[in-house]
Amino acid sequence: MSAHLCHIGLDHSSSRSEVPPVQRPPTLPALVCLGALALSACSDGGGGANGSGKDGKAPTTPSGVTAQAGSATSVHVMWRPSADDKAVTGYEVFQKGEKVSTLPGAKTMVDIDGLKPRTAYSFTVRARDAAGNLSGPSAAVSVTTPAPTPEDHRPPTVPGKPTGRLDSARAATLSWRPATDNTKVTSYDIYQEGSRIHSVAGTDTTAQVTGLRPGTVYSFTVRARDAAENSSADSTAVELTTPSSSGKGPSTAPTGLMAVARKGSIELSWKPPQADGAIESHELYLDGRPTTTIVWGAMPTGDRAVYTLTVTDPPGTRYRVKLRAKLPDGKWGDFSAERTVVVR
Repeated sequence: MSAHLCHIGLDHSSSRSEVPPVQRPPTLPALVCLGALALSACSDGGGGANGSGKDGKAPTTPSGVTAQAGSATSVHVMWRPSADDKAVTGYEVFQKGEKVSTLPGAKTMVDIDGLKPRTAYSFTVRARDAAGNLSGPSAAVSVTTPAPTPEDHRPPTVPGKPTGRLDSARAATLSWRPATDNTKVTSYDIYQEGSRIHSVAGTDTTAQVTGLRPGTVYSFTVRARDAAENSSADSTAVELTTPSSSGKGPSTAPTGLMAVARKGSIELSWKPPQADGAIESHELYLDGRPTTTIVWGAMPTGDRAVYTLTVTDPPGTRYRVKLRAKLPDGKWGDFSAERTVVVR
């Protein structure tokens, strides 16, 4: 499978550390991230999704579907994850029978934009597996978008300092004091290290976040939003540490990293970590510095990832390479082992 890649150049003024002087150029030329991210298909000796024929078992039906109007023209839809005998690879969101969004299996929320103000909508969600089996539709949820406020450019005030309590090693409940707005607060968005992970109605001042990992420190902030899509600044952060589960648990580091020098490029391959959901992106480091983020263009289903990095440094330039995965809960996982490779 192919992927969309972030084309990022390094600052020419950046210094390169820990490189032998005889191999280090005066400056670091920009690296152009090219190539495609491909996953080799898992092979177990047969055809179909499970290697021994077709996978005829559909995922369970998504539950706990909610729909909250985020503005006069958008609705935020959320649901609980489905289960499957193999893996849930995607979700499809429908508005009165018409598909309006397709998402990867790690996502359980989406903003539906381009809607009409003061209009009633009804949404359902279906889960999909790698063999294309679709679950039954979820229970329909209804929502009505509010009236537009086209001249409103004033954001809500910042929500009051949030507090949190742990419900388990994998869930927590956050609470905060309400924000105010010159019109009306329509929703509160919960962020975890810069990524929005949850939204609730503007009348709510609590939210439960799930899918957390045991033995992990989390930092949450809250933003208020109005019908014109004006968002407040972040609240102060609340930090929670989930209790450790019995046993060490699975590693969050990519394994089996291999780096092979080609003429003008470096070919990397690795095995993504196991997680409670799909791994959609990896962050690549060269000589201890973040260089680019590799983003999946489609949900990976194979065992190993392959990425080709084109470089413009002269032959003999030495690199130290490592990477880490962004986990389904928004946290960066542990780093892989570091490899050293010399440009040919």
